[in-house]
Amino acid sequence: MRLDKFLKVSRLIKRRTLAKEVSDQGRIEINGKEAKASSNVKVGDELTLRLGQRLVTVRIDRIQETSRKDEAAEMYTILKEERVGNFDEGMQ
Repeated sequence: MRLDKFLKVSRLIKRRTLAKEVSDQGRIEINGKEAKASSNVKVGDELTLRLGQRLVTVRIDRIQETSRKDEAAEMYTILKEERVGNFDEGMQ
């Protein structure tokens, strides 16, 4: 499944167009490698997403073409979630 579609179906990112923008900006990695929206994902892959001030790492547990809101969270497991500071802090 394409990365942008997985992010939308799993509800990690609400809209597919936003998922495409985020991945094309280089803010998503699959298994440690920078990923584009068209990259394929599979069960067992680890995604690292930089969303604002947060860095979230998830493992893909299931791939589905569609999902209801209550099923979406079952598609992945959050491995790590951390806040990242502004890179300009402390440099003054």
